[in-house]
Amino acid sequence: MTTNRGITNYGNNNTFSNNAIGERAQVSVGAPSQGSGTALGEEVSAWDIGVVTILSEELQAVRYSLNLERHKEPSGLYFYRGTYSMPSKDLRVVATQSQSQGQRSAMGALENLRRHYNPRLWALVGVGGGIHDEHARIGNVIVSTDVIYYENRKINGKGDVRRRGEHRQAPAPVVHAVNAYFADNGTPARIHGQTPPHASEEFSVYPGLIGSGEAVIADRESDIRQFLTGYHEKVLAVDMEAGGLSQYWQEHSIHGENNPGWVVVRGVSDNADEKKGHGFHDLAARNAAHVLRELVPYLC
Repeated sequence: MTTNRGITNYGNNNTFSNNAIGERAQVSVGAPSQGSGTALGEEVSAWDIGVVTILSEELQAVRYSLNLERHKEPSGLYFYRGTYSMPSKDLRVVATQSQSQGQRSAMGALENLRRHYNPRLWALVGVGGGIHDEHARIGNVIVSTDVIYYENRKINGKGDVRRRGEHRQAPAPVVHAVNAYFADNGTPARIHGQTPPHASEEFSVYPGLIGSGEAVIADRESDIRQFLTGYHEKVLAVDMEAGGLSQYWQEHSIHGENNPGWVVVRGVSDNADEKKGHGFHDLAARNAAHVLRELVPYLC
């Protein structure tokens, strides 16, 4: 008997890998590649919530708020998993950290979550830059079901650049859930600071739009800020990953009811101006993770 791998052959008494033709031919199913996370043909059991973070402070905040424990997959990827207990049910939550900032890395993290855990809801949680003087003060939290991706543009002669924003909204059930949260808690909702130095301070939680692209904005007069505030007056903050989240969801929307919804929760760590720094990352990340925890009963 001859064994053939990766080819199609005709004849008798042959063994083939994944395909066989001929009398008494057999199919030998090879082992899955190490990075697949599941056996060949095995469906991934859907988890309830998948969280993507970018910075270490963000992942630490989510782990602390949702009591997640580190887990290493056979593929070598690290995830952080736990159970969120509600009166009616227990929810399985998994979090991961992207390799770097930006839309592409965020989409890679989302794909890893989908392959290994297939979550019913995606949440992008962490810090962002505020561009609204009243609502997006440092420490406040923005909950967004609308993303404006600002990178598309047309470049004409003589330095004339015309930006073309793309506006995407989360699925209706997620929008209704976020609306219910604010109906119960007020707009703005109020939380106390989630770090010891700020525990006595009160911060605000607002619904609003997120502007997303590839730029780190540290200029109050930036043309990106001007474009976003002119595009929609309720753009409250900017980040570098929400556009990838909304795009990834849209491109997988063909899966219908099996396609999860998404939400963005951003704690304001700076005002996207010349004073931009890292001093408030921990406060903003922990406030955002706390708001995610408050949102879970509404989202699930």
